[in-house]
Amino acid sequence: MPRIVRGALLQATWTGDKESMIQKHEGYAHEAAKAGAAVMLFQELFYGPYFCQVQEPAYYSYTEHIPDGPTTKRMQDLARQTGMVLVVPMYEEDATSGIYYNTAAVIDADGSYLGKYRKTHIPHVKGFWEKYYFRPGNLGYPVFETAVGKVGVYICYDRHFPEGARALGLNGAEMVFIPSATSRGLSEYLWRIEQVSHAVANGYFVGTINRVGIEAELGDDDFYGQSYFCDPRGQLIGAPGDAHAEELVIRDMDLDMVTEVRQTWQFYRDRRP
Repeated sequence: MPRIVRGALLQATWTGDKESMIQKHEGYAHEAAKAGAAVMLFQELFYGPYFCQVQEPAYYSYTEHIPDGPTTKRMQDLARQTGMVLVVPMYEEDATSGIYYNTAAVIDADGSYLGKYRKTHIPHVKGFWEKYYFRPGNLGYPVFETAVGKVGVYICYDRHFPEGARALGLNGAEMVFIPSATSRGLSEYLWRIEQVSHAVANGYFVGTINRVGIEAELGDDDFYGQSYFCDPRGQLIGAPGDAHAEELVIRDMDLDMVTEVRQTWQFYRDRRP
């Protein structure tokens, strides 16, 4: 039988506070589950605004421990309720060192915590002052065995660097989820090039989210949405999400295509070094 996995991506507008943002994502998760989704990705730093538009110490209050913080526990409950694998990007404070990271927790469909990925590449330019908030990740490029298959995570600015995307493929990923917060202008034309290129070069599915709208209290970054899934051949699966409005994007992935494409192209056999 084909290995069909239905995935969901949520590009969401900022509500103005953490609790209502979490509630919004919980509501959409239940909607996705009712539509048959088995795995769902939330956007980068999902329960907050994209506060890296400014350098303001008040936003350090958004940090939580992972997995022992309240939002991770709440997301474990949500995974159990919906029966979905969840990829949940949050602002992490390491429980031992106190260092802050841009992190995504991976939670299995039964609510068990599988692990986390910490964003490796940290930008620091106007509108994206991330070095003020995060250290580079130190956990490598883990791939998680989930109820729906082998899942990897890459976060936002990471997507400009092919090395981690290749490492995820070498580590066995069948699906790579890439949550982002990127604005119109310099990188928009790359949005349908880079993630698609990772899928083709490494023979896996990609699901990628961009935020949507302007968070006026922080700056003029205009997040352009257009979240999408693509397959290992580099074809988009259906249309991307809206460029201006909140949207839940749900698409089917046939994981048998991963083996088929890798056996056809043999990039892993022929690559050097």
